[in-house]
Amino acid sequence: MSLKEQIRSDMKDAMRAGEKDRLSVIRMLLAAIQTREIEAREDLSDNEVMQIIEKLIKQRKDSAKQFADAGRNDRAAQESSEGELLQTYLPEQLGEAELESMLNEVLASTGANSMKDMGKVMTAIRKKAQGQADMGALSALVKSKLAG
Repeated sequence: MSLKEQIRSDMKDAMRAGEKDRLSVIRMLLAAIQTREIEAREDLSDNEVMQIIEKLIKQRKDSAKQFADAGRNDRAAQESSEGELLQTYLPEQLGEAELESMLNEVLASTGANSMKDMGKVMTAIRKKAQGQADMGALSALVKSKLAG
């Protein structure tokens, strides 16, 4: 079953169970997927769906931080819970040691040794770690490795 089919199935389950908050988040996710498919004029792969999910999670984290900074803890909690629900559609997150190992493999295979190679390394590691790591944290790790 593809990721998109799983999301649609979960939407039906949420409707049957009367879970309004969960249903709302799933509908928002499906709308984002459908918009991207219309733009691309083709069905999206699971990796492309994961990219959309990652983007939505990042938006929820940023919004939650802004609401918390503004003293709107109720809205911050809502944004956080939406992000957590979206996170369930991504694979298990890799541990720091696994990321470190994966990064060392990519650095060896690409021959990267300076900051000029950052784009090449990020492209390669993004394919391997798609949905399994926070790309911001991964980018910081790559920078620290390449900077020496």
